[in-house]
Amino acid sequence: MTENKSISNTKSILEFTIKGMQEKKGKHIVDMDLSNIENAVSNHFVVCHGDSGRQVSAIADAVQEFVKKSTNENPWHKEGIENAEWILLDYVDVVVHIFNEQSRKFYNLEGLWADAKITVIKE
Repeated sequence: MTENKSISNTKSILEFTIKGMQEKKGKHIVDMDLSNIENAVSNHFVVCHGDSGRQVSAIADAVQEFVKKSTNENPWHKEGIENAEWILLDYVDVVVHIFNEQSRKFYNLEGLWADAKITVIKE
């Protein structure tokens, strides 16, 4: 029962993360499914970017709001809120990465985790 609840909660967090990104017009949203990669730090990375620090912050706020309202979950850990170049929201099974475009290109998470099943979310 616990495992099914955990899977259901992961899917809900994933769904509402994407909705929050879409609400604030996050660009090139991708879900990287890491669940079949040995020693992966999480089951999913959800990645997008914004055009400015203000938009990156707005996307992060929307993700947190959508996930909280829908699942009653808060991020276990947050980073990058102050400078809004790369904000990380860690929901344990789902880790959210919101970049500015330059940082996204530089860190290239999609290339780093190329073994993941990558799903591009339609805008």
